[in-house]
Amino acid sequence: MKRGRFSEEQIIGILKQHEAGRKVPELAREIGVSEATIYTWKSKYGGMEVSDAQKLKALEDENRNAVRLPFGLSAARASRRSAALGLLQDGCGPHQERGFAAGVSR
Repeated sequence: MKRGRFSEEQIIGILKQHEAGRKVPELAREIGVSEATIYTWKSKYGGMEVSDAQKLKALEDENRNAVRLPFGLSAARASRRSAALGLLQDGCGPHQERGFAAGVSR
């Protein structure tokens, strides 16, 4: 997922300026985003306080990590499993050197 240029705190500050009466085109021009971006932020963060946005982000991160874990695997076991799969995807087992795996010669 792409990391945004603005933190939740900054986004909520921008939305509070809009609620205080500043026009969306003016805000968009000032911060260098499109008007559609501000309206997207408004639909996601509208009416929230900074603490609410931080809780939302924590829940989204937790969900993202939970979806990645296959059922029945602990987080530690899943990280070991993904590291092992990374080695196998490179074509290298634990006792093989890179370059000699899968019939590749130098």
